[in-house]
Amino acid sequence: MAREDNRRDRRDRDENPEFADRLVAINRVSKTVKGGKRFGFAALVVVGDQKGRVGFGKGKAREVPEAIRKATEAAKRSMIRVPLREGRTLHHDMQGRHGAGKVVMRTAPQGTGIIAGGPMRAVFEMLGIQDVVAKSTGSQNPYNMIRATLDGLKKESSPRQVAQRRGKKVADILPKTDAPAEAVEETVEA
Repeated sequence: MAREDNRRDRRDRDENPEFADRLVAINRVSKTVKGGKRFGFAALVVVGDQKGRVGFGKGKAREVPEAIRKATEAAKRSMIRVPLREGRTLHHDMQGRHGAGKVVMRTAPQGTGIIAGGPMRAVFEMLGIQDVVAKSTGSQNPYNMIRATLDGLKKESSPRQVAQRRGKKVADILPKTDAPAEAVEETVEA
């Protein structure tokens, strides 16, 4: 009876509906052996909870579904947390780099959407970002683009983290506005 409960628990844990996954690339690879060629598949998957956590993984197997499963498990093990402003965009502009892959990510006003290329778009969607402008320069290899994007996202810091590191209050860190919001609205209507 206990063994059956353990299996059920393991199955429930594996089928986590809290994580969404996106297949970024699938590659057919071959190995030449004595009798000919052996074909296999390599998969690149991005996983996230769309609330600020994201990870990527790669998996290789003789069949496509098995490669995707392995990549998804690897992605869940390598997740990072990224602070988001208002749950929709980045706190500040940043650059990321891995090998020859370089990316630039910029915060964007509400309604902009995700302006980014293939692999970067998958990372932002799984992360839960709704507004961002990103540009990839250098390597177009999806592995390097994803690693460069995650490198940049690891550098992201929220005003709370900066204030804590400097020993100040969040209000001291954020830029001060000259006029209150009501005064700005009145001048717009006039």
